[in-house]
Amino acid sequence: MTSATCNGKKLTKELMETVEFLKTIAEPNRLKILCLLRNGEACVCDIWESVGVTQNLASHHLKELKRVGLVSDRKVGLKVFYSINPKGIAKFRSLLHTFLESCNA
Repeated sequence: MTSATCNGKKLTKELMETVEFLKTIAEPNRLKILCLLRNGEACVCDIWESVGVTQNLASHHLKELKRVGLVSDRKVGLKVFYSINPKGIAKFRSLLHTFLESCNA
């Protein structure tokens, strides 16, 4: 990982997490999935149809959203249901705010 700076300040672990978050949500289908999940929990079988991608691709995007903590899942029988993780959203909101404030200082 390369070292980066903002106004001469070395980027912290928190900033690198924010970068990962922004990379993750920059993918349009992942943003669509997050928008869909705003309405509540959904099964992957409904998500892929609503977003207009294959089931494998939807599962990949959900895995990435889960990896950074933006979504949670629960298994019921053979189905997996996904929902927004409020703690993950709050974490990245805070990290992004802190980063923007530190660059303005």
